Formats: sequence, structure tokens, C-alpha cells
Amino acid sequence: MAEISPALVKELREKTGAGMMDCKRALMETQGDLEAAVDWLRTKGLAAAAKKSDRVAAEGLVAVACQDNKGAIVEVNAETDFVGRNENFQNFVRTTAELAETVKGNVEALKKTPYSGTGKTVEEELTHLVATIGENMTLRRSAYLEVSKGVVVPYIHNAAAPGLGRLGVLVALESTASTENLNALGKQIAMHVAAAHPIALTVDAVDPAAIDRERAIFREQALASGKPAEFVDKMVEGRLRKFYEEVVLEEQVFVIDGKTRIKDVVSASGKEQGQPIKLTGFVRFALGEGIEKKESDFAAEVAAQLGK
Repeated sequence: MAEISPALVKELREKTGAGMMDCKRALMETQGDLEAAVDWLRTKGLAAAAKKSDRVAAEGLVAVACQDNKGAIVEVNAETDFVGRNENFQNFVRTTAELAETVKGNVEALKKTPYSGTGKTVEEELTHLVATIGENMTLRRSAYLEVSKGVVVPYIHNAAAPGLGRLGVLVALESTASTENLNALGKQIAMHVAAAHPIALTVDAVDPAAIDRERAIFREQALASGKPAEFVDKMVEGRLRKFYEEVVLEEQVFVIDGKTRIKDVVSASGKEQGQPIKLTGFVRFALGEGIEKKESDFAAEVAAQLGK
């Protein structure tokens, strides 16, 4: 077998944009023949996928998959919203969410998980999909919730298909109360989460860095107001309480009735059902949030392609 030098692997990577290990494998499969290795990568769809990998993928779908006391959520991105309506893409995202349950939402483990009926891993199946559809796609993130007794309730806002959409939520309720009642309560809380966008379940769970940042801002505002120094600390703590009411799920006012805090909604439901209920977690994925999207001038792009 021909020796595969690092320089040859580097040259193939520069020529195709494929990953290092894929390039090495291609050269091994073709006994070091550079052009044959290019063709091998193209046949496998790896070169085509890699060439698209620098394009921003902020569209796609969020999917949820739940079984009684456990559930997973994934976000798979593509470049355009048209792909979100592609049946093959939808099937991939739905299946990936189901597989995410088996690895408890670990993205790296999920990528290596066998994809049903193909002989490929999830990551390899996604690469194949990129080559087939012609857009950059990424398995961006996944999360998992589980309770010992109770339910994990999924919710998709404005679903594009069953279990699929642009905004997905999971809510975990721990209790021995009726599953039917827990699901009804969980659905309402999940709808609240979708609308209110909390960042933490409890006050104690808020990122200390976020609290420090808010406290510093509130202190500057209080000092700038001209109030006496002895009142500044009280003003800061008052504004922090307001901050918690805005971003902490338990402290938020229930959007459905506009007056009751979520923690009191859960407590009242437990008393009504005769069994304590504990809200143990939530996850909210909004498609593309946090991804920097490139602004493009369509007319300029067309003119450039026409050589004008």
C-alpha cells in the first residue's frame, strides 16, 4: 500500500474542503492517487458537503420526542426555510430527536449514534443529506429531561409537522398525580415558556455572571438618579426582584391568567389533585437563536453572477 504523507492529505483537503480523516481514508482507498481520491470523496458526498460548510445555516427545524417520563429536543439547521418543508429533512430531524433520547441529549454521542436502517451514523446521514439537498446543514444542539415519576411534556409552537417546528419546549413535572392531569398542566406551562422565554427555573439557578451584570447596571442607574446613597442598595435589590420576575420561570406571572406566579400555579394544581407536583426543569429551543446571520443583497449577488 502506498504511503500516505501528511502533505498529500493536506493537498487533498485544500482541493476538496473535506475533513482530514475523510481525506486520509480516501487516499488509502485509492492507493494515494490524488485525483481518484477527489472522485472517491465526491462519490461519498463528502467533498460537496464540506464545500458548503462555511455557509450560514440559521433555518431548519426544532424537533421534540417524549416517552412518558423522559424527552429530548434537537435543533438541526439548514440555510433556507424551504428545507424545513422537505420531507427527507423532516424525517431526519424527527428520527434524530428520537435517537437523542438514547444518549440523553449528548450531541457528540448523538452524532456517532447509528442511524436507523442506513448503516450510517447520524453525522454520516446528515452529510449524505447535505450532498443530496445541496445546502449546508448542522446538528446544532440537543437537550434531555427525565423525572423518576411523572411526565416530560413536549410542545411545538406553530408546528410545521407533528413534533417539528421553529420553536420547541420541554417541561418536566415530577409527581405521582394522574398522568392525564400532569400532561394538561405541562402543556400550559410549556406554552407559557414559549411565550415568556425564561432563562432559569429558579432564582438560585440564574447565572451569577448575569446577576452581577444586572446589579452593576441597576447600581449605576440608581446613583445617576440622584437618590441618597443610603437608598441605593434598596433600589438595586428592588430592581433585581423585578428582574427575577421577568426571567425566572417560577417567578414569572402565568401568561394564561395574567396574575398567578408559575410556582403558585404548580402548587395549586398539586393541592387540587391531592399529590404534590414539582416543576423540575424546562428547555426552550428557538430556531436559529444566537446564530449571526449574514445580510445579503440579492440583486447584487445576481449581478455578480452575471458578471455585471
